[in-house]
Amino acid sequence: MFRLGSAALLAVGLGAGVALAQDATTYPFDGSFDDATFAVENAIVNKGLVIDYRSHVGEMLNRTGADVGSDVKIFDAADVFLFCSAQVSRKVMEADPMNIAHCPYGVFVTDREGAVSIGYRNLPEGTMQEVQVLLDEIAREAAGQ
Repeated sequence: MFRLGSAALLAVGLGAGVALAQDATTYPFDGSFDDATFAVENAIVNKGLVIDYRSHVGEMLNRTGADVGSDVKIFDAADVFLFCSAQVSRKVMEADPMNIAHCPYGVFVTDREGAVSIGYRNLPEGTMQEVQVLLDEIAREAAGQ
């Protein structure tokens, strides 16, 4: 498991004009990007959840780099799977309706120079930790942990 800390992300983010970035938890995946995305899909479905959307962030970044004046290749591939749990979402939003800000939930897969990872954005302490447990279960199952 690898956790990106706020301090490290802040140092990077300040150079880009961002004040603070969210923490993320990632797990290495021993296999290809395609195998990892398949594993994430299965882990989400195995929880009885429906994937609302699969965002091809890596393709977008690679396609638009030149348009924004950059030749930096951030990811070889990167996708984010977005979904919600009616049961868990209702519980956390009944506790605090503003938890809607965290929905839908996402699990991402990245490939950087052959290093494939599966992860998710860490959520705030309190009621959202129930969602974080769900995200961690999905990421761990997909990563074979």
